[in-house]
Amino acid sequence: MTTTGDSCAFCRIVADDDPAVLVYRGEHVVGFLDIRPVFHGHCLLVPRVHHETLDELPTHLAEPLLIATQLTMRALADAVGAQGTFVASNNVVSQSVPHLHLHVVPRRPKDGLRGFFWPRRPYPDDAALQQMRDRVRTAIDALR
Repeated sequence: MTTTGDSCAFCRIVADDDPAVLVYRGEHVVGFLDIRPVFHGHCLLVPRVHHETLDELPTHLAEPLLIATQLTMRALADAVGAQGTFVASNNVVSQSVPHLHLHVVPRRPKDGLRGFFWPRRPYPDDAALQQMRDRVRTAIDALR
């Protein structure tokens, strides 16, 4: 574990604990929309305590992280009509923010995603981002 204070973007999101941003709020994990999503509804799940990579995550935090991931996967089916999901975590290489995060990407057959090439599809504006956040949050809350 590395203490990063204000230097970690995800630690700032965790510290704010802002319901206007988060789609998932748990004791050990928070989830929020990726601001540069592969597909709309793409979520990131992070442990509240800063750990840079999955191999650094204490085992007692693995279960809450995976439970939040499973819940988010199910919620994306309702929120965006996903027929499946892609779950991934980069460790060091290609890890844009050095705070462990799991990507939960909604998928559909023939959606154009090939291998590990991740074309990004930004939200057109903040209103669209907030609408998607509300849809995913509502779907997660319905599954709890």
